[in-house]
Amino acid sequence: MTETKRPVVALTGATGYIGSNLLEQITKKADVIALSRSGDDKEDSEHVTWRSCDFYSKGDAEKGLEGADYAIYLIHSMKPSAKLTQAKFEDMDVILADNFAQAAKKQGVKQIIYLSGIVPKDTKELSRHLKSRLEVEKVLGSYGVPVSTIRAGLIVGPKGSSFPILSKLVKRLPWMLLPKWTRTKTHPIALKDVIGSLKNSIGNKKVENKSVDVGGPEIMSYKEMLIQTAEVMGKKPKVVDIPLLTVNLSRLWVTLVTGSPKEMAYPLIESLKHPMVAQDTIEGISDGKTTFKEAAQEALKAEKEEGAEKPAFLTSSPTGSDVRSVQRVMLPEGKTANWAGEEYMNWISRLARPFLAVDLDEDKNCKIRLFSKAASILELTYSSERSTDTRALYLITGGLFANVGEDSKGRIEFRQIPNTQECIIAIHGYRPALPWTIYKYTQAKVHLWVMALFKRHLQHLMKSDQHEEKEGRQKTIAEA
Repeated sequence: MTETKRPVVALTGATGYIGSNLLEQITKKADVIALSRSGDDKEDSEHVTWRSCDFYSKGDAEKGLEGADYAIYLIHSMKPSAKLTQAKFEDMDVILADNFAQAAKKQGVKQIIYLSGIVPKDTKELSRHLKSRLEVEKVLGSYGVPVSTIRAGLIVGPKGSSFPILSKLVKRLPWMLLPKWTRTKTHPIALKDVIGSLKNSIGNKKVENKSVDVGGPEIMSYKEMLIQTAEVMGKKPKVVDIPLLTVNLSRLWVTLVTGSPKEMAYPLIESLKHPMVAQDTIEGISDGKTTFKEAAQEALKAEKEEGAEKPAFLTSSPTGSDVRSVQRVMLPEGKTANWAGEEYMNWISRLARPFLAVDLDEDKNCKIRLFSKAASILELTYSSERSTDTRALYLITGGLFANVGEDSKGRIEFRQIPNTQECIIAIHGYRPALPWTIYKYTQAKVHLWVMALFKRHLQHLMKSDQHEEKEGRQKTIAEA
């Protein structure tokens, strides 16, 4: 009798807070491709193959998902991945999701399972964090691979982002001044129940191309959760409601008390003004059974047993000397990312003449010089085999301002967000040749200024196009 072939599941963030717990569960019935930036440091086992993968690289994403039947998306960009990052987290999230979705399509993945946040029905004034989660969901589904989105509120576990902030507030404050958002209703869920929801979604036709809300047995306010967490800890802090304490002031207060980096804490706290209660539920996926107090007890016990190890969001920053800079612009109607790349190179040559000169050859390769006869300060090689209408890729291959070696991965890309006229312009893996302090306060600042000017240039082109279109319509009416 032949054994049934075990499905293969690609798991992103396999060393993270949720991924490491999920890994233990899905290996019971499936083989796992465990993906992490540090996958090469791990040892394979009978049902787990580790791979290092940087999802900012489309090529890495394709290699990472090779051989997978299903793929679980647990990626976010709030943790720094470069020594200097000039970017909004939502723009970096788009790049990660787009690379993942295209790689899943190319490798024949049957289903993407995505862990997101509960989104209120009124989506007009969402926080940046929830807007980004919705945008990622759309991008993941843009290439035809079925997407199952599991939407959770506050996940109660030892090493996440939200609950450790909650527990640190209780632990460190004898008095708690509670702003208005602490009375917002939410639907906390235990880590083990979220793991069960994700595991039960793999290959499940009931959740194909659907968004499913998950929550525990109780709907609570953040104030109630703080009080119950204090009870579990055996503490009795004084609780005072301060309705006039704004989200902006309270997020500063929370980060100072807990020591959480603002890149992680600010977006999360801004989202707390929204009620996050599970509504779109499916039996067998949404039915979390662990109460908040039980989940808090388990989380705090796990924290104590694991000692002083820091939560994922408090781990140290990258130690390399690379730069990631990402900006989002609007393209004129009908224009593509490939057009944007060419337009940028031509526009640069006009911007700073005669101080900068730009040489463009017939293969779209570019050399930027200080004055016309000087040596190039930056050399960009157009990658025709990795570029399309919706993505133009230029490799950083030389120049006085670039530190280029055999392992260099520096590149500039122009990437169109699926089904929109928005374009992401991103520099990845760039290593400056200037001393770091000088670079940070000179060339890095100039780059942001240049990108702001290019954005204004595109806006001017759009206004010109709209004006010409209006004049054309008026002329047609007059002739009629």
